[in-house]
Amino acid sequence: MRDRADRARPAVRRRTSPWLSRSIAAQLLVMVLVAEAVMAVTATRSLFLTPRPPAAVGPSLPVSKPFFPVTTRFYTDPHNPAAQWVRDHPRDRRAAAIRKHIAAQPQAAWLTETNESLVEERIRGLVGTAGAQRRWPVLVAYAIPQRDCEQLSSGGIGDVAAYRRWIDAFTRGIGGAQAVVILEPDALAHMSCLKRRQRAERFAALSYAARVLERRAPRARVYYDAGNSGWQPARTMAERLRHAGIDRYGDGIAVNVSNFNATGDEVRYGLSVLRELRRPRLGVVVDTSRNGAGPTRNHRFCDPLGRKLGRPPTAATGMPGVDAFLWVKQPGQADGCAAGAGVFVPRYAYRLTG
Repeated sequence: MRDRADRARPAVRRRTSPWLSRSIAAQLLVMVLVAEAVMAVTATRSLFLTPRPPAAVGPSLPVSKPFFPVTTRFYTDPHNPAAQWVRDHPRDRRAAAIRKHIAAQPQAAWLTETNESLVEERIRGLVGTAGAQRRWPVLVAYAIPQRDCEQLSSGGIGDVAAYRRWIDAFTRGIGGAQAVVILEPDALAHMSCLKRRQRAERFAALSYAARVLERRAPRARVYYDAGNSGWQPARTMAERLRHAGIDRYGDGIAVNVSNFNATGDEVRYGLSVLRELRRPRLGVVVDTSRNGAGPTRNHRFCDPLGRKLGRPPTAATGMPGVDAFLWVKQPGQADGCAAGAGVFVPRYAYRLTG
């Protein structure tokens, strides 16, 4: 710091030669150009860098390590819809791409049959074959009463009593085998059509299903469906999950099932739901089957054009709290607009591979 005498001394104005002024100006111009060049290079490099994993929801929330070892392999059913179509149409010009990019990938088996014996038999066959290959099958329980509020994917068992018998058969099919169970897509996110009593019945039905699976299929991992980041707020979803017994019987939540949202957005949403639940032992699985291009601008959910396959199924997520990326929705199956819900559409499947 200068002393008082120095601050009181009048400044001496010095004259600068024209040559020196031009020299200083030139130096300043060079410095500006160099700075702009560095900024441009930095910005360009950032376009090619691998994106960081989505940030955790907060340092105060402990999250568990992914449940599955990174070497875990999921089961590829040779009778999945894409594989069946390829076998039936071997000379179709689209067959090679659909075989390689869809049919050969692990994807979930959806159990929608209302016949209890058929459900039990089918599951027993799936888990038996998968177990022999030391792979995890992914099974979707999709038979809740008033499924999808009688919309495009309507159906399900007639009443709660029948659903309990159905889930008993589902559980017997698994028995002591290992399996990933996705419990009733949309059942908690889509309750707008239900009256108060019916909501209570749905919570009770889901709680019963998870409890039976926990007790009678001890090696099954049960993930309650929790909608997606563009549907219900995390707090609302957490409250519904509590009513459905996740804190007592569940192993985690599934997000983005049959939707197209970006993986990063779904990871953030899933972890925020876990934060609201205050259950750090729970994990998240993300459906990446059709989210390679992200959602459309208006977030259309029914067979939108321009979508792509997402990251192949893997347990190597590299993210605490995220157990796996799975193909829950079978790519190529319609949502109800390109064809009836669940119908395999080769044209749509082929476009997903592009």
